[in-house]
Amino acid sequence: MKNKKNQHVIPVKEGWAVKGEKNSRRTKITRTKYEAVERARKIARNKKSELVIHNRDGTISDKDSYGNDPFPERDKVK
Repeated sequence: MKNKKNQHVIPVKEGWAVKGEKNSRRTKITRTKYEAVERARKIARNKKSELVIHNRDGTISDKDSYGNDPFPERDKVK
C-alpha cells in the first residue's frame, strides 16, 4: 500500500519548502514558490495524494488532488 501523505508547500526563512503532512523534516527547500509547487506536484502525483499550497501568511491558496478525490468533478454533459 502506498503512503498517501499530503504534500504541503509552505513559506520558510530560506524561501519555500515542500513538506509531507505530519513530517518533522522538510523534503525540499527552494528559492521560489513555483519551484516548490512543481516538486510537490510530482511527489503528490507519485503518491496519489493531495497538494496543498500555502501563502506567506499561512492561508491556503490552492489545493490539487492526485488520488482518490473525495469530491471528484462531475461530468456536466449529459
